[in-house]
Amino acid sequence: MQEGLRERKKRQTRQRISEVAIGLFVERGFENVTIAEVASAAEVSVNTVYNYFESKEDLVLPQEEASPQRLADIVRQRRPGESAAGAVLARLREEVRGRERRVGLSAGFGSVLEMMRAAPTLSARLEDLGRQMTDALTVVLAEETDAPEYDLLPRVVAWHIGCLHALVMTEIGRRTAAGEHPDAIAEAVLELLDIVESLLGERVLGYAVREERPCSE
Repeated sequence: MQEGLRERKKRQTRQRISEVAIGLFVERGFENVTIAEVASAAEVSVNTVYNYFESKEDLVLPQEEASPQRLADIVRQRRPGESAAGAVLARLREEVRGRERRVGLSAGFGSVLEMMRAAPTLSARLEDLGRQMTDALTVVLAEETDAPEYDLLPRVVAWHIGCLHALVMTEIGRRTAAGEHPDAIAEAVLELLDIVESLLGERVLGYAVREERPCSE
């Protein structure tokens, strides 16, 4: 569906507010900038900022990019014949190859990462986000495999996938902080994904394979 004029203006306003806020946070520190100052710099009202972002942290970690449902959504959207771990591996490779902001490979992310690490509330939110992703993925895996309530396997597989995701993000962050070029980081992370996949056992790689849809007659 084609984006309408109103939707485009809203998206552009949201993007401008976020970019202005992150610029101020990087320059002065997350905790040293108020919402009022963000609004003034973006030339909007404080209420407008809150209309687009529920909290100050959302200006840096918007829900669409830092959702607790991220891993669960990837698994829900996997193709027939694809396992849960396979779907996450494929998505991560796609995002790394695309140098996507979601995985921290966009230009200028190094300074943003340093700002986030220096802000206790953002660091705590990132840590809690990882736990929520694993919890949400556990629920999806249990539902899709009809696992009984006492079965720990969905949680164990979700933990492996969550650790895989965390490892990739940590490696990108480490290399970004060291000043490596995004292209070099992407190449290294793709190699890392290959290594991880080769080490994961069949029990994880073959878990929760989506059944092929029957051909319509």
